[in-house]
Amino acid sequence: MSTTETSLLAVLGELIDPNTGKSYASAKTIKSVRLADGKAEITAELGYPAASQFTAIAQQLEAAARTQPGVNTASASVSSRVVAHAVQGNVKLLPGVKNIIAVSSGKGGVGKSTTAVNLALALAQEGARVGLLDADIYGPSQPQMLGISDAQPQSEDGKTMMPLEAHGLQANSIGFLIDPEQPMVWRGPMVTQALRQLLFETNWKDLDYLVIDMPPGTGDIQLTLAQTVPVTGSVIVTTPQDIALLDARKGLKMFEKVGIPILGIVENMSIHICSNCGHAEHIFGAGGGEAMCAEYGVPHLGSLPLDIRIRTQTDAGAPTVVTEPESAIAEAYRSIARKVAVSIAEKQRDMRLRFPTIVVNKD
Repeated sequence: MSTTETSLLAVLGELIDPNTGKSYASAKTIKSVRLADGKAEITAELGYPAASQFTAIAQQLEAAARTQPGVNTASASVSSRVVAHAVQGNVKLLPGVKNIIAVSSGKGGVGKSTTAVNLALALAQEGARVGLLDADIYGPSQPQMLGISDAQPQSEDGKTMMPLEAHGLQANSIGFLIDPEQPMVWRGPMVTQALRQLLFETNWKDLDYLVIDMPPGTGDIQLTLAQTVPVTGSVIVTTPQDIALLDARKGLKMFEKVGIPILGIVENMSIHICSNCGHAEHIFGAGGGEAMCAEYGVPHLGSLPLDIRIRTQTDAGAPTVVTEPESAIAEAYRSIARKVAVSIAEKQRDMRLRFPTIVVNKD
């Protein structure tokens, strides 16, 4: 690399990544710089999916390069690559899955499942390979939300299940295996075993992220899952009202107890805007999620509105992110998805997927 190229690399490295708020040099984002005949060619690789941001980042790099001596034109190529990051304790990693995101809530009715499916779809739209596991045995909702409630997973080897696919996601749920009207009158150990089978006996295919729609609550089932599933980080969904926040705190403490990082809190149903007159009203209160984030020192990932379109589109099996990808609501989900992915990217990498386990046998 010439002196001029080294100088240009240093200048580009000082620029701030709009998604992380940190310099490109700190994340080693700029992979190469080549300068020939007054033209600079720049290659950048983000550690998180952000396809919707590639053009803006390329323009940022090109504009900075053109200000440097000897550079007449510049072109930047931006891509992303997701790697595996550390999980809690010595929990065994899941084959075919780099990172697991647990979406949880302290209580039902706060829109956790709707948030989980739109988060997964938003990560996929940003360029990641994503799976979705419906871990709510008693009330599986993802089959209907994904529009594939009549499908059943198949097995190619008689031992593992192939995930179903919808809207670019790989998915599995107990809802694919039972009659929708059949109640699951199972005790805790049976539920835990069923979830472990869904998770470990599904043939997930090269996923960057597996989003788990956790059962609501913080009982034995949730605690057992948190202790045995290799979770990279958790997202807690709440509404602004005090009752929901009280239970959300219990969920946060549960993950802290088992050593799972809190990626952040999503405040759902934060505001309702009347479709007729445009009046905005905080039906469930205001600022509760942000206050909780400040209290516990965790990121506020974003606020989502109470909007009839989110409900109707999800009920119809085509969630907002895929039905109205250019809408403000879809962008809100993508913003949350990028923040989640950035938070994971900044955590310690897990090198167990890179190096094989070496076993020495005595003869």
